[in-house]
Amino acid sequence: MSSSVSDSVFSGLQPSIVWAHFATLCAIPRASKHEAALRDALKDWAEARGLSAAVDAAGNLILRKSASAGREAFPGVVLQAHLDMVCQKNADSRHDFSSDPIRPVLRDGWLVAEGTTLGADNGIGVALILAAMEDNNLMHGPLEALLTIDEEAGMGGARGLAPGVLQGSLMLNLDTEEWGEFYLGCAGGLDVNVERAGAAERLPASYQVCRVVLRGLRGGHSGVDIHEERGNAIKLLVRVLRDLEAKFPLRLIELQGGSARNALPREAFATIALPVEAYTRLPALLSEVQLLLRQELSGIDEGLCLESAPWEAGQVMSVTEQAIWLASLHAAPHGVRRMSRQVPGVVETSNNLGMVDLHPNGGSCNFMVRSLLDSGSMALANEIISLFALSGTLAEKSGYYPGWAPNPASPLLAMCQAVFKRDFDAESSVQVIHAGLECGIIGAKYPELDIVSFGPTIRGAHAPGESVEIASVDRCWTLLKAILAEVR
Repeated sequence: MSSSVSDSVFSGLQPSIVWAHFATLCAIPRASKHEAALRDALKDWAEARGLSAAVDAAGNLILRKSASAGREAFPGVVLQAHLDMVCQKNADSRHDFSSDPIRPVLRDGWLVAEGTTLGADNGIGVALILAAMEDNNLMHGPLEALLTIDEEAGMGGARGLAPGVLQGSLMLNLDTEEWGEFYLGCAGGLDVNVERAGAAERLPASYQVCRVVLRGLRGGHSGVDIHEERGNAIKLLVRVLRDLEAKFPLRLIELQGGSARNALPREAFATIALPVEAYTRLPALLSEVQLLLRQELSGIDEGLCLESAPWEAGQVMSVTEQAIWLASLHAAPHGVRRMSRQVPGVVETSNNLGMVDLHPNGGSCNFMVRSLLDSGSMALANEIISLFALSGTLAEKSGYYPGWAPNPASPLLAMCQAVFKRDFDAESSVQVIHAGLECGIIGAKYPELDIVSFGPTIRGAHAPGESVEIASVDRCWTLLKAILAEVR
């Protein structure tokens, strides 16, 4: 497949067969729910190579490759990854995820996207799978590739997968982010969507309008990074606004923050109106708060920056609506609720206040709740709903997906670990991840499917500056080939 991404970035990277496919993924935009162009290009590529290729009713791409000679009766293996990527960029980036290719750079053994997400999550997994479908030198039984859509925005592809479609008895999910670890379980979760109508009022006379910006946070994956207690731009800016409310008759006009439900919010923006005397004092007050917040986030998010600039507006939120929204968001939970007692060191239950959009006529926000226990995610979601119910605000649960229950006795896991030990002369580890994987949804539809997940080392997924370690991709390719050859 041809690529418009500069060949010089990928030239010389090994394994070249994998990086060539990742270059294609960088060249074709693939935001969640907009994967059709990439999916169709991959389908055409597969058919041109004589592979079976079909798009199911949900929009997933399913490829099939015949077994190597003499291995026709061996167990079939499903290779699974998702086509879409989280589209996050810094505020000063002009990148358009609907049309622009991702343009990575090489830096000290890593492939990095500067100012945007890279899409290594889960593009590297897709590239590894396509390489396996292409390479005729591999030894393997019957192979299937399940390339799902809409994973990052609700796991719509996995939800829509029909029972009876997959033929294999083993599945390798290639959507984890730490080389040397095999994953055997993950959290489930759901969303809580909050919405409330309002009634705009006129901007009070003699008030000055300005825009307050909180930026410079690291952000990250709301499942993988939630335990690090990185700053949440929405929560922090709401706290700033509440402090200002206590000092001045502040009027809120708009509040926006976050752009993906499963990414920790890095930036938030508030348009406010203040009396002239308070307006003149605002820069000094923000400077004091910035220093305080940097001290609180020392060693975690010291790049936090608070700024203000003149703005224009003719309407404000009503006093009542402003009070309800700011108090509710201030009180709303965010972060780790509980650590697992069954799996030491792993988060059991958490939630991410990932997006908010308030304006004079109303607003909305989203919480993504995760837990290793289905009862845990439901309990926390119901707490959030109860909080907003106190003000008569509509909050509803949606998008529930089950967790992936670990099976320590998995024969596939035992084989993967034995191959790893043999080929890399090192011990692997077994993990349960707090982030959501499609394995739980797929496993519920195919309960006899033996599933293990692994992948290369990826840093900063779901945030600008996302990177993947080049050497770990090479090792993943070696491991994948060896596992496929071992299945019998």
